[in-house]
Amino acid sequence: MTFKRSFTLTFLTALCILTAFGAGYAARMYQDSRAAAFPVLDEAYTILHDNAYDPLPTAPAIEYGMVRGMLQAYGDPHTSFLEPPQAELESQSLQGSFGGIGVEMRYDQEGNPVLYPFPDGPAKKAGIQDGDRLLRVDTFEVTPQTPLDTIQAAIRGPVGEAVTIAIGRPPDYAPIEFSVKREEIGLPSTTWYIEASEPRLGVIRINVIASTTPAEIQRAVDDLKSRGVTAFALDLRDNGGGLLDAGIDVARLFLKDGVVIEQQYRGESVKTYRVEQPGPLADIPLAILVNQNTASACEIIAGALKIQERAPLIGIPTYGKDTIQLVFKLQDGSSMHVTAAKWWVPGLEPPLAGIGLQPDIVIPPDAAGPDPYIAAAIQALFGK
Repeated sequence: MTFKRSFTLTFLTALCILTAFGAGYAARMYQDSRAAAFPVLDEAYTILHDNAYDPLPTAPAIEYGMVRGMLQAYGDPHTSFLEPPQAELESQSLQGSFGGIGVEMRYDQEGNPVLYPFPDGPAKKAGIQDGDRLLRVDTFEVTPQTPLDTIQAAIRGPVGEAVTIAIGRPPDYAPIEFSVKREEIGLPSTTWYIEASEPRLGVIRINVIASTTPAEIQRAVDDLKSRGVTAFALDLRDNGGGLLDAGIDVARLFLKDGVVIEQQYRGESVKTYRVEQPGPLADIPLAILVNQNTASACEIIAGALKIQERAPLIGIPTYGKDTIQLVFKLQDGSSMHVTAAKWWVPGLEPPLAGIGLQPDIVIPPDAAGPDPYIAAAIQALFGK
């Protein structure tokens, strides 16, 4: 029995050693084969290492430069690399939260920044109303020349601390002060308001295409209808897209039937996304606002509605991005966005790639007025 146990232990130990050796040998062979695939790169690095007068950068810096060079040679503008700090910032932005008071800011017809509080947000609870003109943040005076990002930076701050907001309310715009305690604000994908110059028009602005976007749009329509709105403008301007499936579901909200898009990954068959049943918003009067920064999942929405003549596109040609990226997180926290598939709207002419969606109603670059896109939507929907 002692001999058998000893033999068994010896055998298992030898097996573990051989297995570890085999794994190490296989990994080494894999690395050598990879190195052999890039002999010039290996040679160039050796020359630089052995002969360069100045010290070489750290290993990560050299690796990142190699990765960027590889992606540059690959030549796809949407396949990209982010170093760990940038990758972390991107991840945080997708989480979408900050210490703030929960407002969207826009400019009124005189160019003054005005506030539209989020439903149930701290600004709304404090008494700030849609269309209040922002005059001051604490001691910081706000003018029509103050950039919106500067105003946002002044309003945002640590969660739990109060900020003093001075507003002017129509019709006399006499200053009114509110003390609003900052809360952790989830960046909503969708905001909405009633257009001041045409109270029958509700404007639904999509900031990013997120998984919550379809439900938020439905909520926006219900809220605006309850306040007398009869027609809607879906504002996709300056929206670079987001989640593919959410974009498809948004398009389905407004369609009764038909195909939304088709897509194809490398080496796979074409997949078709259809409207399975009439959408709950398929009959509401609708216009879509687009510009040169409307891209990706937003172009899915606009393209699907355009091809089925569901709503006029108002603005200028969109970005023209018909690809899908997968995000891979690397071992050191950096990330790569890799173009892995293409999509298209069947029957759309001309094709999207490179030139973007062509609007039905073109807004000239020199169009006058505070927001010629909204004015065009009012004309298209109400004939005025």
